[in-house]
Amino acid sequence: MTIDHLIEDVIAREGGYSNHPADRGGATRWGITEAVARAHGYPGDMRVFPRDEAAAIYRRIYWLKPNFSGVASHAPALAAELFDTGVNMGPAVAARFLQRALNALNREGKDYPDMAVDGQIGTITLAALAAFLATRGDAGEAVLLKAVEALQGARYLTLAKSRPANEAFLYGWLANRIGS
Repeated sequence: MTIDHLIEDVIAREGGYSNHPADRGGATRWGITEAVARAHGYPGDMRVFPRDEAAAIYRRIYWLKPNFSGVASHAPALAAELFDTGVNMGPAVAARFLQRALNALNREGKDYPDMAVDGQIGTITLAALAAFLATRGDAGEAVLLKAVEALQGARYLTLAKSRPANEAFLYGWLANRIGS
């Protein structure tokens, strides 16, 4: 699956304009919050925020900048999940999930050293990913994907517990973001 397909899937899932009172993101269109749109130069009404601007933001801020494209060269399904998680929770959160999972799966440093969980996917994270996949083979990507999704699911439950208004979104998050 290409980044163009991933972007189209996210835009289709996120839908058009929304301004749910329980959503701290406020006015949103195509899944892009007003704050993100403004930070990237969009001055207009979010009800008419252009789809092509949303797609450009997704590519630049949620794919290229966090280097999920680098992950894709090793593990495309994992990169797709990181992209989707990054859209929903922030790219640094998704990157930290990957780093935490890789650290937990390195067999106490026997396969590759632990790395800093800093939310930055660079050469160290990519080298650990390559080493993990070389050790674990084809099944490794699926296991790593499960670990990342487990961390994501746990975070959703924590968000709903810490802020009851988030319970309005919990079912949809679990139904549409975990294992999809």
